[in-house]
Amino acid sequence: MKKWIASDKNSPSVKRQPKSVRYDLYVKDTIVNYSGKEKKAIAINGSIPGPVLTFTEGDTAVVYVHNLMHMETSIHWHGVFLPNRYDGVPYLTQMPIKPHSTFVYKFPVIQNGTYWYHSHTELQEQSGMYGALIFNKVNEPDVPTIPVVLSDWTDMNPMEVERFLHNANDWSAIKKGTTQSYVEAIQKGHFKTKLTNEWKRMSAMDVSDVYYEKFLSNGKPAIDYTQFKAGDKVRLRMINGGASTYFWLSYSGGKITVVGNDGNDVEPVEVDRLIISPSETYDVIVTIPQNMQYEFLSTAEDRINSTSIWLGSGMKMPAKPLGKLKYFEGMKMMNDMMKMDGSMAPMEGMEMSNQQMDMNNVMYPEITGHDMKAMGSQDATDLVTLNYGMLRATEKTTLRKGPERLLKFELTGNMDRYVWTLDNKTVSESDRILIKKGENVKIILYNNSMMRHPMHLHGHDFRVLNGQGEYAPLKNVLDILPMETDTLEFAATESGDWFFHCHILYHMMSGMGRVFSYENSPPNPEIPDPKYAQRMLNSDDRMFHLMGMAGLESNGSDGQFMLANTRYRLSTEWRLGFKAHHGMESETYFGKYLGKTQWLFPFIGFDYHYNPVRDERERNLLGQLSNQKNRKALTAGIQYTLPMLIVAEARVDSKGKLRFQLKREDVPITNRLRFNFSANTDKEYMTGFRYIVTKYFSLSTHYDSDMGYGGGITLSY
Repeated sequence: MKKWIASDKNSPSVKRQPKSVRYDLYVKDTIVNYSGKEKKAIAINGSIPGPVLTFTEGDTAVVYVHNLMHMETSIHWHGVFLPNRYDGVPYLTQMPIKPHSTFVYKFPVIQNGTYWYHSHTELQEQSGMYGALIFNKVNEPDVPTIPVVLSDWTDMNPMEVERFLHNANDWSAIKKGTTQSYVEAIQKGHFKTKLTNEWKRMSAMDVSDVYYEKFLSNGKPAIDYTQFKAGDKVRLRMINGGASTYFWLSYSGGKITVVGNDGNDVEPVEVDRLIISPSETYDVIVTIPQNMQYEFLSTAEDRINSTSIWLGSGMKMPAKPLGKLKYFEGMKMMNDMMKMDGSMAPMEGMEMSNQQMDMNNVMYPEITGHDMKAMGSQDATDLVTLNYGMLRATEKTTLRKGPERLLKFELTGNMDRYVWTLDNKTVSESDRILIKKGENVKIILYNNSMMRHPMHLHGHDFRVLNGQGEYAPLKNVLDILPMETDTLEFAATESGDWFFHCHILYHMMSGMGRVFSYENSPPNPEIPDPKYAQRMLNSDDRMFHLMGMAGLESNGSDGQFMLANTRYRLSTEWRLGFKAHHGMESETYFGKYLGKTQWLFPFIGFDYHYNPVRDERERNLLGQLSNQKNRKALTAGIQYTLPMLIVAEARVDSKGKLRFQLKREDVPITNRLRFNFSANTDKEYMTGFRYIVTKYFSLSTHYDSDMGYGGGITLSY
């Protein structure tokens, strides 16, 4: 019974005969235009998002997925209790749906609430492959209801987005104006903050890693629902189908009443706003105060843009926009929390759990009192913001008695190399976690990273231990903030293999997850070759990403080619003079990043110098002779990231020659201007500037000790 609908208390019980409900989903490539440019996308039944799939508790869902594309696909039923073989994770619970083939998902509907479905194949979710999944109660409250799928859209190919993230390309930050350059730091009185930040080996702070051209509600930047009048209550089934975007939800018509989360009822709680993480769902009730049109505003966490639902008709009543984030204030706070070894240390006396202490609030102008025009006349201190501690189940959720298995995970990551892990291990580097049917599994999560992570467990609800005792809320996604420790528990009642992972798509693809595997499970008929499937499952976070940069300047060409994944890197650097006496040289390295911070990089390689004009048999700073004429040598060494993000290198070659070097690239002088330098004991040094014009093109100039001054362009990939 829904306690937020008064009339429901007296409504007659509805008897209904369960039935089999079939949907046919046709997955096909399409072209969309959200930003003025035509781009490739994936549509289901010709639309983005896909059709709303509606069932009633007790039904049997039968969904035919017809893959009309030239690539594999899959569909995961997010938050749904169902047979493991139909959970929709390729190479874990099923083989991918091959091009131009059909797969049938069939499962009993044994729950009710707001859920959604999406592709679990590579990055297809980012391209539009998602939709709302509604399980109604047999006696569903009679209230106007709108399923709303929030999503984020980028004009970049998602594979290119992922590659840029792994290569520490800051094009997204440039587009968003969040590079936190030294000039900006000086202008805002935060030069010391910026220095301290880089001294602790941290790059620019951000709350979102990807620049999105548009944010969408049910596939549109703004959408009107004009059928409502004064006094009407409307239930919004909010679904965050964004690949990596958190949304702040606010409403110009007054309070938001939260009545459900992740498909489960909660005691109604009134708030002014709430944040919804990627893959979470919230059921909320809003009221139309007068015969006007009110804005339900969903603002991306980085506050670059937003998307709107307009409820009612008449004069528009816009919601108050959220002000720009104060990044340097956030950076200063993070400096205080970050230790020199790269780990996080919350301030003494702070008990951080269940979103009850959002350390990011120092960045919010509406909270800290700066830029109050963003919130109008409302006293920001009176804002009521939802946190997990406020969620209380409508019924007791205590687990049935059974043996307890305790698991602890530390959420770890490296922003520069974009590696996201649990206990510094990716999915491919860890064994499956064996659990037994009948156990109660308790998981303690500590977020030792600077990013928040929405951790999702497939096929189960878990209790979030939030101080509500027997009425702890049930969820399937836990959004854990930096430095938080959260505890969840679930009853092990299933069989098979179930994925537990961060639902930020690019974090998942880099390896942030584990597989829970029930002992003594029968073989999954959808996985005929488990060893092959395991290799393919592991391939996601082992994927290599290509990076290249080539300078074409008046004195020659210098550049780098790199192929890297979460742990390994193969790279070649070259310097080629346009004049004969400049010669040419190249250095090739192959190595492995070590440690949680990945500051340590031992390598082996090959060094080649060639200059047909002169034989520079000068001594280096260590007193050893250096032959530049035709030098070929094997090398072995180590690189280490020092404070100020300077990379120190020590190496020895097969001829016994030692070299030490210091190097730093991409020092952010302004939003687009970068400074770089290097110097070594061979008396080679270089310094230069690069002005970023487009994603792949820069103007550049530098001075090289061998080739002199030069100016021209730099091409990046």
